[in-house]
Amino acid sequence: MENHDRAVALRKQYQAAVEQQPKARIRNLADSLGVSELELVAAQVGDIKATPLRTPPQDIFRELGSLGRVMALTRNEHCVHERHGRYEDIRAGKSMGIVLGPDIDLRMFFTDWAHTWAVESGGRKSLQFFDRAGMPVHKVYLTPESDEAAWEDLLSRFTEPQPVWPELEALQPSSEETLAQAPDALRDEWLAMQDTHEFFGLLKRHKVERLTALRDVGADLAQQVPVETAERMLNDVAEADIPFMCFVGNHGMIQIHSGPVKKVLRTGPWFNVLEPHFNLHLNTQAIHSAWVVNKPTVDGWVTSLECFSEQGEMIVQFFGVRKPGIPELPQWRALLESYCPIPLAA
Repeated sequence: MENHDRAVALRKQYQAAVEQQPKARIRNLADSLGVSELELVAAQVGDIKATPLRTPPQDIFRELGSLGRVMALTRNEHCVHERHGRYEDIRAGKSMGIVLGPDIDLRMFFTDWAHTWAVESGGRKSLQFFDRAGMPVHKVYLTPESDEAAWEDLLSRFTEPQPVWPELEALQPSSEETLAQAPDALRDEWLAMQDTHEFFGLLKRHKVERLTALRDVGADLAQQVPVETAERMLNDVAEADIPFMCFVGNHGMIQIHSGPVKKVLRTGPWFNVLEPHFNLHLNTQAIHSAWVVNKPTVDGWVTSLECFSEQGEMIVQFFGVRKPGIPELPQWRALLESYCPIPLAA
């Protein structure tokens, strides 16, 4: 692979950083070194053995079902979502995709996906998908229940025959102008929604950021609650055995868990859900604002708890478990209403 000197330099810098921070993860070490995680993978730092795979990433993504039961990982800066299961009903188009298995439930946005690598480290094998800037979008880890022969077959078919050092480019921020205040008409359209999926289009038509809409639409439709509400809610659903949906994403992927949980545990700044098939690691110290959001649909009102960073980015979003055509769980609705000082529209 080209850029041998760059790889050697990164390996030395990485080793020095590990000596200073022996428990730090590769993402944090990349940040401390001012490089992308992909560059550390390409340099094969530490015990990493990495193999670049051919583009486009969608071609490899469509093959994930062959690996059997695996662990899917999607994260952003402040929240990590890990779900065990099989990739089933995979649809991966040019710009968007979806996975609709009973365990692994994903929404893909491929615009910025650019690099795929097979990685072996610490005795674990994974496929790692990176964006054009070298940031990880999604990772797939083999488990003892995975099909090793399928893994080897996938690598034999997709390994890049002429690997080169990855070319990275900065992602361009959205250039769309947004309004500082939500227009009055937004509330009328909000009340006229028949499906929660209409919400993104509503924001786009009115040129408002999500937080702007939540702030201005009225407390019966969206109201701010204490940042501690996320931890309180996770404790409450675990104790009451209320099945819920947990959405965690970044600019290229949203990963969803549906079902009940039992084991929750705090570790430093992180509040964790620790189930055999689902782990969530939420840095509650990074939550700058939390909102209970109330949307009308043809099936009745749907309520969610949404947590945002100081920069206004969505960290995590929670709903009660539901399917189209089925009303929201009354227990979930009652729980979120109990956090609200002002009654929600009903």
